[in-house]
Amino acid sequence: MTIKRHGVGDAKGNGRKALPFAKATEADGWLYVSGQTPMVDGEVSGHGIVEQSHIAIRNMLKIVEDAGYGPEHVMRVGVWLDDPRDFWSFNGVFEQYFGDNPPARACVQSAMVVDCKVEVDCIAYRRG
Repeated sequence: MTIKRHGVGDAKGNGRKALPFAKATEADGWLYVSGQTPMVDGEVSGHGIVEQSHIAIRNMLKIVEDAGYGPEHVMRVGVWLDDPRDFWSFNGVFEQYFGDNPPARACVQSAMVVDCKVEVDCIAYRRG
C-alpha cells in the first residue's frame, strides 16, 4: 500500500507559520483530511458561527477536491464546536453542503487550540 501525503508544508497557522502535518493523507481510495478551522491566509477569519462554519467547511472541501475527490465521496465528518449552543446554527450551514447526501458525522464540544468557534475534518472514499 502506498500512502500519498497532500499539502505537506502548505498548511499555515497563525502568523503564516508552517504546520507539521499534511493537509490530507490518501491510501487505497481513502482520504483522511486534517482538521480545518475558519482560517484564511493563516489567520482566523469570520465573525460568528455561521460565517466561520462556511469558511471551515469550504477549507475542508477544497482539500477534498484538490485530492481529486468530491463532496459525494465524503463518508464521515468530525465537528468540534467551541459552544454547544451553536449546534443548530452549524447544522443549517452543514446542510447547505451535504443536504441531499449527508455523510455520517460526530459533533462534540471542545475548547479550540486557536481562537475560533468550529473545526471540521473528514474521511472520504473513492474507488480507484
